[in-house]
Amino acid sequence: MTRRGWALFLAMGVIWGVPYAMIRIAVEDLDPIVVAFGRTLIGGLLLLPIALYTKALAPVFRRWRPLLLYTLVEITGPWFLIGYAETTLNSSTVGLLIAAVPLITVVIVTKLGHERFDARRVAGLLVGFAGVATLVGLDIDLSNPAAIGAIGLTTIGYAVGPIVINRALADLPPMGVVAGSLLLAAAIYAPFAGWLWPSRITADSAWSVLGLAVVCTASAFLFFFALIAEVGPARATVVTYINPAVAILLGVTALDEPLTAGMLIGFPLVVLGSFFGTARSRDKAGPDAVPTAPKAVAGLPER
Repeated sequence: MTRRGWALFLAMGVIWGVPYAMIRIAVEDLDPIVVAFGRTLIGGLLLLPIALYTKALAPVFRRWRPLLLYTLVEITGPWFLIGYAETTLNSSTVGLLIAAVPLITVVIVTKLGHERFDARRVAGLLVGFAGVATLVGLDIDLSNPAAIGAIGLTTIGYAVGPIVINRALADLPPMGVVAGSLLLAAAIYAPFAGWLWPSRITADSAWSVLGLAVVCTASAFLFFFALIAEVGPARATVVTYINPAVAILLGVTALDEPLTAGMLIGFPLVVLGSFFGTARSRDKAGPDAVPTAPKAVAGLPER
């Protein structure tokens, strides 16, 4: 991976490790749908003037079917499901479970013929998942199957989202895709959020939703599109192996969540798996070789 790729990878690991703590704070007072609605509406409105100025929205909405699919699997479903899960699970627990995303992506992109994985990369992904399994086995109470199922569906959505970008939206302006998907998600949430809107919103919840919208949504998606263009959809999702470190750190320091033996044993395996899982395949190019990096997203510099 190039230096630019590593920089984007580490930045995304931090940015998308923060939301779990923010969501945990927000859902203490707000329904998960209200949190997701506020996050998508504010994030979309922040990016809308730029998207309109650059005329990036029109071509995106002309391709509304893949945009809708991307919105459902990457935003609408996962952000509600994560909020629901965090009403009963610790923020660090949720971050750790979502680290299974790269393994799911491996299966999908291999079936589609988009990537070829050598033994080193597969071993890295397996080592990373072993770290997650250690954390689950030692630390996580699995007595709430609905919450665990919600995170399972979220991991599938997060695996499919980058593939939809790469296959159907890669030639469109990233600003238009991000703004359009956020506003579309907000429109889907709106009727439910209006029904569930609270009579009072605490300052902690309000600041958490604002932070989710500005830092973890509007800014984060632009970084994520750049990362997909740089390293491909499968390696981009390996960022979820770094997110747990941030989730654990914030959970322990800010939310008084426990630092457990499972975290201390499993997390080094997660980091090691992340390193080797992002390695480019060593297969030599040939007539039957499958490219390991997709076409760059339009509007973003290629490496």
